[in-house]
Order: sequence, then C-alpha cells, then structure tokens
Amino acid sequence: MKLTAIAVALLALVGMGPAHAQTAEISRNGSRPSAMGSAQYFTGSVIVEPLFRANEHMHASGGLVTFAPGARSAWHSHPAGQILIVTSGTGWVQEKGGEKRAVRPGDVVWTPPGVMHWHGATATTSMSHIAITNMRDGKNVEWMQKVSDEEYGK
Repeated sequence: MKLTAIAVALLALVGMGPAHAQTAEISRNGSRPSAMGSAQYFTGSVIVEPLFRANEHMHASGGLVTFAPGARSAWHSHPAGQILIVTSGTGWVQEKGGEKRAVRPGDVVWTPPGVMHWHGATATTSMSHIAITNMRDGKNVEWMQKVSDEEYGK
C-alpha cells in the first residue's frame, strides 16, 4: 500500500511541468542579414554573418566572419573573453607583444578577458571563423587602433 501511494505521488510530480515551457527557437538561414565589416574596425574585405545574439539565458553572441586575403581586424579586446572556431582557410591571430600564429580549420582559439589581439586572413588565403563573444555589462568588444601593414607583415 505504501509503495502504491509513493508511486502515485511520484507520477503526479513527474506530470507537473512548468506552466509555460519554452520551445526551441529556429533562426532560419537567410533571415539574418550579412554585412561588410566596418572600415573603422577592419582592414580589407570582411563579411560578418550574425548567427545569434545574447539574451537573458545566453550571455554571448555569435557570428561567422570571413576575411579575404590580407583582411584583418583592428587591435581589440573582449571584456569577458572570446572563442574563435576556424572553419575554413588559413589565418593569423596575434596578442599584443606576442608572436603571430597561424590558425587552420578545426582550430579553436580562446582569448581571455582584456587581452589585446587581432585576427584575420593570411596575405594569400582567405579565412573564416565562428566568433562566440561573451558579454559583460552589455559590452562584448573594446576596439583600438588598426593593425598597421608593418605589424601585419612581420
């Protein structure tokens, strides 16, 4: 008898769900317009395709960024860090004061909060990456000066 009462109580609890359960949201390809990277923050031809925005449940935004050969970001940092997932081509990443490093498809780059860096394509090969950028106090990037041709060519 006790087992029956316990089983009935457990079944009642299992059947109780949130009154307004959320459902999966699909953001269809083509519904998020691509844009050219701003000449204020990028050198060369850069296309930014937004993938998702930060919201109350996820404190990060994501985008697919494609750099033509020779294109790159300006120096910048992220107040809450950033992950890059290289999807095609060959590119470079460099932290201020550090060596320029090659990145290739499948490479994942974590840049800690506040670290000044840039990333982009090599001089001869385009590069695409998915950027997942964390938010802190409503901000995800702090832009600085452009990477000079001399810095890029070293």
